[in-house]
Amino acid sequence: MRIDSLPEVDEHTTVIAAEPHDVWPHLLHVVQETFDRTAVSTYARLVRAADPVASGPRPLTEGSTLPGFHVTTAHPARELTLRGSHRFSTYALRFRLEPVEPGRTRLRAETRAVFPGLAGGLYRQLLLRSGGHVLGVRRMLATVRRHATP
Repeated sequence: MRIDSLPEVDEHTTVIAAEPHDVWPHLLHVVQETFDRTAVSTYARLVRAADPVASGPRPLTEGSTLPGFHVTTAHPARELTLRGSHRFSTYALRFRLEPVEPGRTRLRAETRAVFPGLAGGLYRQLLLRSGGHVLGVRRMLATVRRHATP
């Protein structure tokens, strides 16, 4: 299933006072640190994620995995796309870096997902109503901004 064929869930953005090539390594580091944790790996195994553990090259590149995700696109200073699936959902998290003006980059995080069946629908409600997903994505963006800003 193509990423663009997955329904949009949400999108969050932040503007960072740095060039895209300066933001890129911080994005990779924050994404890796966020998902490459014991609790995330335990959760990924619990929901039977297709990629339950971290593996592959570091820094993240196409073919690398994190608990719950595999990297499908890693275009330096432009786009990092993570895909995943488990028994309740098939999903993608795409980060895009766009120059706004000299010395400023917009970092965009787009979530797409499908939640099939009754169990998937219940999972979607739990995920989105709890606010955990929004909080997590916003925290990642803020951390990248904090680390990348000179």
